[in-house]
Amino acid sequence: MELDNKTIIITGASSGIGAAAAALFAAEGANVVLGARRPAELEAVAEAINRSNGRAVFLAGDVRDEDYAEALVDLALTEFDDLDGAFNNAGIVGEMGPVPSMSADNWNDVLSVNLTAAYFAAKAQIPRLTRRGGGSIVFTSSFVGFSNAGLPGMGAYAASKAGLIGLTQSLALDHAADGVRVNALLPGGTVTAAGGEGNPDFMEFIANLHPMKRMANAKEIAQAALFLLSDRSSFMTGSPVIADGGMSVRLT
Repeated sequence: MELDNKTIIITGASSGIGAAAAALFAAEGANVVLGARRPAELEAVAEAINRSNGRAVFLAGDVRDEDYAEALVDLALTEFDDLDGAFNNAGIVGEMGPVPSMSADNWNDVLSVNLTAAYFAAKAQIPRLTRRGGGSIVFTSSFVGFSNAGLPGMGAYAASKAGLIGLTQSLALDHAADGVRVNALLPGGTVTAAGGEGNPDFMEFIANLHPMKRMANAKEIAQAALFLLSDRSSFMTGSPVIADGGMSVRLT
């Protein structure tokens, strides 16, 4: 049981990678605290875990709200007495298109969800992890905007995800001596609603961009997050961990 009796916050947990991570972490012994905007979907994920003898609680909210980040930590402490880590996975792609034609509202929204929310999460989670003597935080970034790899029409997304890697590395240095490890997970194309599920032509196009000629399933990405949250990665911090089917290698 890789996460036996550990309490883990997961955002973006109502579907896709977040929901897969919630089920996997619970099966590996974790108490999971689930966050996302959609209460009905969150409740369904939590109920499925609890029916399988897992331990899940949830709180719907907006990761752009600093108080929500604090509330998720408070829920972990109230329900499970402690916090051992977090998979800060919530994110959006936003509008696709060249920056000169992009609205400022879209730019601000993507940066707010993908980057500012990570800052709020770190502010809420790190003090608690430091007090308990350590823990692990994982942020979901992307190969887009990393190591010369990019895709057209994704200026806001690339900026937010590249900034998230920089934040991850700074946090890792600031808190390594506290026993708090901070890493970024960089998935490739993944079969989710946001990743084109239900659109076979689009999914085939994205799959063929990958050297492996397929997209990931959400559980494969969740397995990488599990590794980073477990003691198996105990000497890893500040790392951009790539799980993209070779996509970034092809683009470099």
